[in-house]
Amino acid sequence: MPKMKTHKGAQKRIGVTGSGKFIRVKSWRGHHLELKSSRRTRRYAGKAVIGPESRDQIRGLLPYA
Repeated sequence: MPKMKTHKGAQKRIGVTGSGKFIRVKSWRGHHLELKSSRRTRRYAGKAVIGPESRDQIRGLLPYA
């Protein structure tokens, strides 16, 4: 049986915490930040935990995470 391949796009975007939760970077923080209000850019700051409803799908994309 061959090894499962990791989905490279998911590997670059999804991380795993020490307790095993999946995290992602929030969207809309890439560019054009001058025209967005500070309230809006603060909302996009930091990381977000991916909910349990997507766990099985992520396990298929990242089998060794």
